[in-house]
Amino acid sequence: MDWLILDQFDTTRTTSIITIIVIIINMLLALGLVFLERRSAQSVWAWMLVLFFLPILGFILYIAFGRTIYKQDMFKLDEKDKVGLEHIVQEQLDDIRSKNFSFISKMAQKHRKIVHMLLYNNQSFLTSNNSLTTYTDANDKFDQMLEDINHAEDHIHFQYYIFRLDGIGTKLYNAMLEKQKQGVKVRILYDDMGSRALSLKQFKELRNLGGQVEAFFPSFLTVINPRINNRNHRKIVVIDGKIGYVGGANVGDEYIGLSKKFGHWRDTHLRIEGNAVKSLQLRFMQDWNSHAKRDNLVYEDHYFPNIINDGSTALQIASSGPDEESQQIKYGYLKMIYSAKKRIYIQSPYFIPDDSVLEALKVALLSGIEVNIMIPDKPDHPFVYWGTYSNAGTLVKMGANVHIYENGFLHQKVVMIDDEVLSIGTTNIDNRSFLLNFEINAFIYNQEESRRYRKIYEEDVKKSSLLTEEVYEGRSKWIKLKEGIANLISPIL
Repeated sequence: MDWLILDQFDTTRTTSIITIIVIIINMLLALGLVFLERRSAQSVWAWMLVLFFLPILGFILYIAFGRTIYKQDMFKLDEKDKVGLEHIVQEQLDDIRSKNFSFISKMAQKHRKIVHMLLYNNQSFLTSNNSLTTYTDANDKFDQMLEDINHAEDHIHFQYYIFRLDGIGTKLYNAMLEKQKQGVKVRILYDDMGSRALSLKQFKELRNLGGQVEAFFPSFLTVINPRINNRNHRKIVVIDGKIGYVGGANVGDEYIGLSKKFGHWRDTHLRIEGNAVKSLQLRFMQDWNSHAKRDNLVYEDHYFPNIINDGSTALQIASSGPDEESQQIKYGYLKMIYSAKKRIYIQSPYFIPDDSVLEALKVALLSGIEVNIMIPDKPDHPFVYWGTYSNAGTLVKMGANVHIYENGFLHQKVVMIDDEVLSIGTTNIDNRSFLLNFEINAFIYNQEESRRYRKIYEEDVKKSSLLTEEVYEGRSKWIKLKEGIANLISPIL
């Protein structure tokens, strides 16, 4: 009988010790959240609620989703090998401040405050000789990309968040493999979480031929990745330093409309010729150097050839990520919203703005500016979708025009104002894009391109339903419950 009592005592004591350890760990994590990490107040409170109400599960969730990147670590990686061109930014900043900058583009001159702000990003120099092709269907984008790859002569730099070796992915890979056989240097960088079905073994033939492939923040023991956040969400392709691609569409059959779940995939992607390709090249090289195990890229003339192009579109390539102090692309969105005089257009699959963006849109509405927002009619991430729906409903009540796209899945990330400034890239309207992921966008200062995209938006409206205040107020109690949960955890989505 005594041994049973002792055994129960030991069990109780062990349980108490474990409980105390968990409480201490939660306290330390909470202190770290408050005092050490760069987070919004909403995010801090959301994680503290998770840690205290779900002690053990909360700790696991925090390890998987909650950790941040310390600035000095990424700076160390990015700064390891300087690649040149950084001096252009400082020269342009100095010239704008002294009013000596020669704006070839009248629209860039009109919005020089946005240009000035984005210049603080280390590769967001302004270029004016660009020609753009806008793709709203990934089939067309990949057809042209395959043609460009087949004509490559020096190098192919290929970076995607999601790269699937399915139908379209295999076509692209085989095309790059063939070019590597011909002596064209191929480098592929994929995000290990977004492309979790990939492994370096699948690129054995390319690597044996001299091509290089790297995974961004690779998994531990092939299947365990402790860094679910801080993913490289960028999509960059640079061919011979002369042609660049950037936008929302990843590589996979679902992005060309072959998914039974999503059907038609509505996305927006850019093909760029002109000096803006130098910015895309610079961003790829920095991302590559941060994770390449060998042969870091450095400035060489053949990566940055002299580009003679008769395009007249002015643009900046802006990037942002958790390694930086500034939320550069979010600031770009905010400056655009506050600069709008007539109309604002936003298309995003995930519309969970933080307080600053939501307040800016409310101010615009109260100022008599027309706000147009388009979101999908189906979720690929349920909680994110209902957070999106809730925010859209809030703005509908204030007079925003919110359209629910019904012709498949809407995935593009586009912001436009006044038929004057247009931003297309990888950045969603949510904290994950603003704070946690590595993103890239093109900010375009051109009336013709903006008007062209407004017509695209108007065509999308024909395939959408209008979310009215009556429709939103008539939603079911079940939807209201899902919205409430989504809003509670939205800072950490």
